[in-house]
Amino acid sequence: MSNWLLPESLADILPAEARRIEELRRDLLDLYRTYGFELVAPPLVEYIDSLLSGAGGDLNLRTCKLVDQLSGRTMGVRADMTPQVSRIDAHLLNRQGVTRLCYCGTVLHARPAGLLSERELLQIGAEIFGHAGVEADIEIIQLAVESVRCAGVRQPRLDLNHPGVVRSIIDSDPALVPLADEICELLSTKDVPGLVELGKRVSEIRPSSLQALLELPLLYGGIEVIEKALRILPDSPAIRSAMADLQTLIRSLPEFDFSIDLADMGSGYGYHSGVVFSIYAEGWHDALVKGGRYDGMGKAFGRSRPATGFSLDLRKLSSGLPPAPLAKAIRAPWGSDPALVEALRALRAAGEIVVQALPGEVHDVDEFNVDRELVLESGKWQTRAVK
Repeated sequence: MSNWLLPESLADILPAEARRIEELRRDLLDLYRTYGFELVAPPLVEYIDSLLSGAGGDLNLRTCKLVDQLSGRTMGVRADMTPQVSRIDAHLLNRQGVTRLCYCGTVLHARPAGLLSERELLQIGAEIFGHAGVEADIEIIQLAVESVRCAGVRQPRLDLNHPGVVRSIIDSDPALVPLADEICELLSTKDVPGLVELGKRVSEIRPSSLQALLELPLLYGGIEVIEKALRILPDSPAIRSAMADLQTLIRSLPEFDFSIDLADMGSGYGYHSGVVFSIYAEGWHDALVKGGRYDGMGKAFGRSRPATGFSLDLRKLSSGLPPAPLAKAIRAPWGSDPALVEALRALRAAGEIVVQALPGEVHDVDEFNVDRELVLESGKWQTRAVK
């Protein structure tokens, strides 16, 4: 095997793309700061019992594990930063009021999440802790949509769901409880034949429970889905409450076009406690942004707090955008002339990109448009257009 080959579903990022990703990171973190979010930076690895506390079982499967050579305890390379940020809020900051936190860092998945997914992501996100009302969900959704618009995504589409619907159906039938992960996977892919086969394989499943699951992939569309769900799904307090939460949120954000997909689970079954959302856009094969309410995750760290937030992968976001334009640059000769050194310093201080040509070498670049050069004319270093 060639020693330059990388493991499957891992990739290098080359100069032009790396620059654009970094610019996106700066722009989004600056955007979050204007909303009052404070930046935190948790470690890449933690003890596994802390890293997975309060999260769903799927996070355990996505986490790469290793042994700490100092303590002998098992550590994990984070696959999601949200539990870490929840730990910081609950255990380290320990504030009484509302806390807004944002973050950006690398996460690693033991296996790719999908056929076209990478295992290494640059995750950026924002979380609001300490407010249980719909106002926090509204702010998070507004910020999530503004994030993709800031990156140049046109006509983002917002899908809503509430894991309380599926949770109510599963919890009402003991035969479904051990099959929760499989059911959520089948629902997420809208695999109706798979659900039918599940019903044949597990004869203990109640016919009414199976019928409710088979209805969910068909409950997709506009706000009319809420009324339809209340009519055809089991009449339970949990489902009525979930539909009321969705309706309240939609009415509070009249400027957005929503769709509702009651089968789009993602990681929502074990992870989220309230309304969840995904943002889709033309040019990307799956959701660009995922978010929602996850009250109580901080309980594992000693303090339960209401919480809502979102995250996205900057590498995925960048990959679907048009090619980044070349940055304009100035070519300069190599030399130690004090006047040349001062001219270089002044240009760079003004924000110009200046590339000095090393002696005897041709500088080969793929992300700069060298449209000017620094030349000595009449005893002064000046820039002029490249002919």
